[in-house]
Amino acid sequence: MSANDATAAMPEPAALLAATDWSALAHAYGPADGTPDDLLGLLHQDPEVQAESLGRLEMSVLHQGSLYSATAPAALFVAGILNDPRTLAVHESFFPWDDRARPLRAALLEWLGELADSAAYEDDEDDEEDGEDGEDPEGDGEEWAEEIAAIEACRTVRPQLFDAVAPWLDDADATVREAALGAVTHLLRAPELADRIPAAAGRLERIARGDGDRRERAGALLSLGAWGRDTGGLLTDSDPAVRACAALGTTAPGAVPALLDALADPAAADAWFDEPLPHFDGWFRFTLLRGLLDRARHFDEVLPAALSLVPMCGQYTVDSDWGPLLASAFPEPYTPGRPLTAAQHAFLRALAERDACWGDVANRVSWLRSAGLPTERAPLRALLAAGAPGTA
Repeated sequence: MSANDATAAMPEPAALLAATDWSALAHAYGPADGTPDDLLGLLHQDPEVQAESLGRLEMSVLHQGSLYSATAPAALFVAGILNDPRTLAVHESFFPWDDRARPLRAALLEWLGELADSAAYEDDEDDEEDGEDGEDPEGDGEEWAEEIAAIEACRTVRPQLFDAVAPWLDDADATVREAALGAVTHLLRAPELADRIPAAAGRLERIARGDGDRRERAGALLSLGAWGRDTGGLLTDSDPAVRACAALGTTAPGAVPALLDALADPAAADAWFDEPLPHFDGWFRFTLLRGLLDRARHFDEVLPAALSLVPMCGQYTVDSDWGPLLASAFPEPYTPGRPLTAAQHAFLRALAERDACWGDVANRVSWLRSAGLPTERAPLRALLAAGAPGTA
């Protein structure tokens, strides 16, 4: 039976609210008997009350991405009200660090995407979190059983959530479409929804090839890549950002040149999108670099991008840029007396000259040590001065 055949009907929101024993459920702060008030607040006539209600739901039933027994029924209610006209109200987020103004509908779709991301993460982490005998690795059997039950409940409702979210991929509002795209991308990581991917992919491929704005086309390509769909057909697109996102979803021969082109000016690549796309956090150059390192055959290919990135590297970015570059440059640890290659020498010289990469922050130490290199600047400079690259 396919997921389409097995999907239960979406419960009517008011009936769900009345039929659920919320006091028997829990969220991050204890019993969830106050959750119905937060859910009803989403449909309040005052947009500020709506924003505050969603903020409380984020802090309680999806606290820092954690799933609770109240999460699944709350998600079904949220999915069930997406077509309510009151979700068209525009407001800023309840949280001071998020100054976006957008329809509540977009915020609700994003919230459902965050839930789906957490459920998919739990799918991926099952083997790592279970003990070798399948028992609770922390030793608290009752708490572990409650956590597993909450995760399973969220997995069970994913087909219903998908059916509620997917229609908004075609909404007239770009912010709603983007939020729906992020939610659909996370939902389709569910093994039981694999049969929904071809239809969704066909829709996104049309968006990617279309004449929409850069952000929407790029988001479609990143989603397609996340589903394992090859995006190499757009490696020659006229938009450099679209070419780069296409490169992230293919191993075709043109992917490495497209990523090198994008990283030739990493500051410009960072400025392609005003806000991070829903598929990743942090600067876009970090994502481009990961894609390049996954595809390049040798560090010599990577060197032009490495030298372009060094002027933006620092102590606090090492785990995202020059640390992975060191690992690529030295797949085997350096041993004293062995000549450096020209590419290794050029990259290390650029790092040694970059003041911002050196200081009291210790993050760099493990990367340099793994590469077999001195962990301080002066010894590294001495190593570079000991001989020209390629000489003993």
